[in-house]
Amino acid sequence: MHEARTSSFDPAAPAPGEAAEALPGMDYWCRPGAATAFANVLTIDLEDWPIAVLGAHHEVTGRVVENTLRCLQVLRWHNVKATFFVLTKVAQRYGDLIREVHAAGHEIASHGHGHQLLTAITPRQFEDDVRRSIDILGELVGCRPLGYRAPGFSIVESTRWAGPILADLGFKYSSSVFPIRHRRYGIPGAPRQIHRWKNCRLIECPLAAYACLGRNLPVAGGGYFRLLPGAVARFAIHRINSRGIPAILYMHPYELDVDGIREHRLAGLNVGWWRRVTQGLFRDRMEGRLHRLLESSRFTTMRELLQDLI
Repeated sequence: MHEARTSSFDPAAPAPGEAAEALPGMDYWCRPGAATAFANVLTIDLEDWPIAVLGAHHEVTGRVVENTLRCLQVLRWHNVKATFFVLTKVAQRYGDLIREVHAAGHEIASHGHGHQLLTAITPRQFEDDVRRSIDILGELVGCRPLGYRAPGFSIVESTRWAGPILADLGFKYSSSVFPIRHRRYGIPGAPRQIHRWKNCRLIECPLAAYACLGRNLPVAGGGYFRLLPGAVARFAIHRINSRGIPAILYMHPYELDVDGIREHRLAGLNVGWWRRVTQGLFRDRMEGRLHRLLESSRFTTMRELLQDLI
């Protein structure tokens, strides 16, 4: 039997112990329903490593299939449902893979089509890219995506124009803002909790960041989870939960691909030594850390977490 749900959207209330934020374009804390308030969300950016790291001009390789199937095995082992932000350049080539993810009960959301950073394209190009992703996913799984994640978390101060476009296209939520300071992405003053955009009805689900000594530290996943000691990341996530904030976490299937970078190099890709180190370090620890993470708390999909709000 499900727990009784309380009113889940309070435009006046700040998160426990925090002041309400009012940055241009963003406002209003959103409180998830009672039944999902302390569930975290694991999100998967379903993309291929060369496109994501070396550039959008690269072709999709077959390693994305093997890596995603391994990810599905881990999720099945823990009976966890995740939200997959699908790059539809991958979906066009491996449609059966996306259908398999959907058939396993995971949420299918959009990661756009071509993986162009929003900082490098115009609003019109962005809209065309996202429309294309909607059409492809709708044809593959029979329903349109409710959520979107920008490539490279590239909704930043200069690309806030993306929110109203996403809302006009029918998206209910975005998970594109990283509330940290970083040279390539992030809005360090953005709310750490789920909130609505001020100038449209879009809900923003920021990536998990741990407030410490006046700064937001990234603990959400990806390379941060790979490089941080696993116990430190799990501690930070539990501290975020103790403030009543669900932790939105992320990973890429290729992070389970221990020999992936070497195999890409053998296939002819030019990968510099710095990328080989930063992208390959501790990959052999990722699967074990993922198992321990999924055992440490309850997880749900973004759609389920936001069901009282969308």
